[in-house]
Amino acid sequence: MTALTLAAPAGRRRSGRQVLAQAQFANSVGDGAYLVASAFYFAKVVGLPPAQIGIGLTAGWAVGMVAGVPLGHLADRRGPRGVAVTLAVATAVAVASFALVRSFVPFLLVTCLYGIAQTGLSAARQALLAGLVPPAERTSARAMLQATLNGGLAAGAGLGGIALWLDTPAAYTALFALDAAGFLVAAALLLRLPALRPAGVAAPSGRLTVLRDRPYALVTLINAVLLFYMPLLSVIVPLWIAGRTSAPSWVVAALLLVNTGSVLAFQVRVARRVRTLREASASVRRAGLMMLAACAVFALSPYGWPYLLLGAALLVWGEMLLAAGAWEISFGLAPDDRQGQYQGFFGTGTAVARMLGPVALTALVLGGGTLGWLVLGAMFATAGAAMAPAVRWARRSASRSAERA
Repeated sequence: MTALTLAAPAGRRRSGRQVLAQAQFANSVGDGAYLVASAFYFAKVVGLPPAQIGIGLTAGWAVGMVAGVPLGHLADRRGPRGVAVTLAVATAVAVASFALVRSFVPFLLVTCLYGIAQTGLSAARQALLAGLVPPAERTSARAMLQATLNGGLAAGAGLGGIALWLDTPAAYTALFALDAAGFLVAAALLLRLPALRPAGVAAPSGRLTVLRDRPYALVTLINAVLLFYMPLLSVIVPLWIAGRTSAPSWVVAALLLVNTGSVLAFQVRVARRVRTLREASASVRRAGLMMLAACAVFALSPYGWPYLLLGAALLVWGEMLLAAGAWEISFGLAPDDRQGQYQGFFGTGTAVARMLGPVALTALVLGGGTLGWLVLGAMFATAGAAMAPAVRWARRSASRSAERA
């Protein structure tokens, strides 16, 4: 079997997690500012109508979703560090280009570049993590990176809030410059990591075996369904608050604070309890049940806004359980020599949730009210329960493949 070998001593391998965390923080600060303020920039400064903004962003993530697997495969075959550095620079170029667009077609092209670079960078980073960190420590290391990501996003969101308050073209342009600089800093940090090189070739380099791995595809699909929680706090709950409750507007910020603060404080602790595929499957099952409870509590929020805070607390607990389980499953079921393409494929669930989640959940929850919340919760619970048998199928399939090899 092909494996990634480290061209560096063990001491540098141990520091790899810290470098990855520093790179993650460097670009997540700018990303937080971008997520908060970019839509206002595209609408007010560029002058794009909401429909064109939605089309452009959806197209960008759709193209990125398609590119994730081949770019992850490239990371496997060429080395994940070089690919990650290149894609971090490409992301910086895309972000800086947003400050120059003044019409729909250039906006569409830049969003596609942004989606491709971001999705490929995520896959290459996961391959880097898989090569730098022993299998037993990958989930806890990924949890540390997630906590770092949330910290950076929170800091960046504060900067984005300042830009929204100033509401000037110069303020928005400064945010894009900050985001681009963050990715360049991340690229420089990633260059400090030891090189990971393929030790051999177990299969023809043109084969994307993940596309024929049906059990892994099922696991990815189940995870994608659970990831539909992602637009809840950013899109669905704010709209629900505005239309169905008498809660004050500051509650939206409080809910995001509950989410971000909980991940920072508890994600690493939650992940430490997940060390095997069996524990990971159980964590995902509990995540589905926790999300069901969160949806039920959100449905009660017209009777009092404190239900919103309780619902947010239950949702973030489910989010952390899902993340810990999904990380262990995505790494544990992937062949060591193809972590890049497998992580790229697993990451398509995030793109699907980002593309389809807002539209689907708006229709389900805002259109269905209490029943819509309960249907959504049942969907989460069913998907969580389905993960364990899917993982068992994937393990049996991997064992048979190993025996044939």
